[in-house]
Amino acid sequence: MKQRGKFVITGLLFTGLLWMYGCGSPASESEPEVETQAEIEDSAVVAGTETKTEFEEEDRTSALVYDHSMELEYAGNFTVDYYEGGYTLLTTTMDGAQFFIVPEDRGVPQNLWQEFQNEEIVVLKRPIKDIYLVASSAMDMFSAIGGLDAITFSGQKADGWYIDAAREAMEKGDILYAGKYNKPDYELIVSGECSLAIENMMISHSPEVLEKLEDFGIPAMIEYSSYESHPFGRVEWVKFYGALLGREEEAERIFEEQTAILERVDDGVETDKTVAFFYITSNGLVQVRQSSDYVPKMIEIAGGNYIFDKLGDPETKRSTVNMQVEEFYAGAKDADFLIYNSSIDGGVSSVEELLGKCEVLADFKAVKEGNVWCTTNDMYQQSLSIGYLIEDIHEMIQGETEDMHYLFHLE
Repeated sequence: MKQRGKFVITGLLFTGLLWMYGCGSPASESEPEVETQAEIEDSAVVAGTETKTEFEEEDRTSALVYDHSMELEYAGNFTVDYYEGGYTLLTTTMDGAQFFIVPEDRGVPQNLWQEFQNEEIVVLKRPIKDIYLVASSAMDMFSAIGGLDAITFSGQKADGWYIDAAREAMEKGDILYAGKYNKPDYELIVSGECSLAIENMMISHSPEVLEKLEDFGIPAMIEYSSYESHPFGRVEWVKFYGALLGREEEAERIFEEQTAILERVDDGVETDKTVAFFYITSNGLVQVRQSSDYVPKMIEIAGGNYIFDKLGDPETKRSTVNMQVEEFYAGAKDADFLIYNSSIDGGVSSVEELLGKCEVLADFKAVKEGNVWCTTNDMYQQSLSIGYLIEDIHEMIQGETEDMHYLFHLE
């Protein structure tokens, strides 16, 4: 869904709006005290953004001049363009949303809106801060590039974070819980001068939230890293956030550390070993990855073969497919390795516990030969774990399993 990039207009949020959209924090155990109208109006000022109308009444800087674009190796869902004077344009290509970053000591170029012919372009001025981060996969990247100080609000509670730095920041009060994606604490993020909401694709199920954020003058950016078909396309989103905060060097270094793993796993040894990656749902179905998903690509890079080579429709953009146990049995019983995905139910600690979820697995080749593995619980939040997980899968296939990062063997 395309987010309308409405810019913040200082002082236009009155008590009526807050009552219309609900002042109370949906995440709070008790109702907060009601603010006075003056307090609400004072809290409506959001720093770091400008409207086209306000800007046209001010002195403008020189015309916008293109310089160059960021070179991307794997990612296809964003672009970064640079302009003279330190200006940066971020575009999320799946919805066409654009975010124009203005240096702290510069004004908005006079031909900005004419140049891009986009009345909805969002203008953000550095230093960018007071972000409401709902897309949990981005937290690891913000932390890695030293950008946690840009985040003030989280869509995850402290005890829900496996990222130590994020959990510690919330425990200290540097980052505040501001409600889930579908129930933001509007009062908190408005009074806290939130400048940007970074959402994941779940927001498509709650379009009314985007509308309310827009009404409150808070622009929203949708994070599309999960729609990258190549695993390192996901990792490359660290460059997107590096460009957002002006930390490109840190982002490039981190990306290079991940891609360097490719050299370690590309030993030229071909293997015909097959791998099934799955999860048992609460209603007894087996959830597996589509063949076009990034996980099968990781297995391929690691030197293995995903057991379902033609599963699903890549045009749907879905990453998973649910199947009956009988269908999973027919397709995966002869797989050389089983990897249980722990990201939803917390995983299992033994083969016996796994068989308790699905007893027919006892007949699988991998179970009989002791080649059953499980991912660690923190893997899905560790966006920068992909390189290491590929290395883990490679070592699993090669039988060199002493120093694993995100896989462990089930006894």
